[in-house]
Amino acid sequence: MNLLTLVIVALAGLSGAFALLYLVARRIDNFGIVDIAWSYAFGALAAFYALAGTGWPVRRALIATLAAAWSLRLGTHLFIRVMGHHPIEDGRYVQLRKDWAAGFAQKMFGFFQMQAVSVVLLGAAFLVSCHNPAPTLHPLELAGTLVWIVAISGEALADFQLSAFKRVPANRGRVCDAGLWRYSRHPNYFFEWLVWVAFFVFALGSPWGWLAVIGPATILYLLLRVTGIPLTEEQSLRSRGEAYRRYQQTTSAFVPWFPRKPAA
Repeated sequence: MNLLTLVIVALAGLSGAFALLYLVARRIDNFGIVDIAWSYAFGALAAFYALAGTGWPVRRALIATLAAAWSLRLGTHLFIRVMGHHPIEDGRYVQLRKDWAAGFAQKMFGFFQMQAVSVVLLGAAFLVSCHNPAPTLHPLELAGTLVWIVAISGEALADFQLSAFKRVPANRGRVCDAGLWRYSRHPNYFFEWLVWVAFFVFALGSPWGWLAVIGPATILYLLLRVTGIPLTEEQSLRSRGEAYRRYQQTTSAFVPWFPRKPAA
């Protein structure tokens, strides 16, 4: 199959899958499961491109492995978090229920479909890499792999530290400022973005690889301006109040950096 056909088939399959997922979410009354599916979808997309691609098999296997490993780790982490709190829904989706009260069902269905579109768009790095016939790995592909290792390790560590903090009964209602969370209010988001930087760098070793810039650019915009930091911090301010405001004053929002002294 050529590139356009692959993209159309992938989009059709993912649109159908997210439509079915929407029905499941309505049945269990928890729309937070879309985050789980979104994460797992990238592993499935990369595997599809790797199997249907015409590029060098070693490269196809490598990019599919990197994508699948990240996808499975993040998806499983979210599955444990979301379903562990079922039927309590993530605060971001509770807020969307209020914001979209008029026509909520239609808007949420459209939101689910946009997740399918976003997976295909962001998966450009996998697509171009799986069609590169060059029989050796480019230095940029090796560099991208190294960045990926740093990124997924940092993301996993941040998630582990936050989970460990929440498991301590005495920390209930407190702000996690331990480990990586001392240097960033959202280290998990930072390393998530770095994963996409890694995929972009990897893709640059292939023809048309620059198209993969849509990955880190879009994820950065979403994290900083839309569904990432803004909604998460709104929820944190609602639940932790003044303690979180003090945390905001001393700790970098995104890029890990040394804590600032609180304002007098």
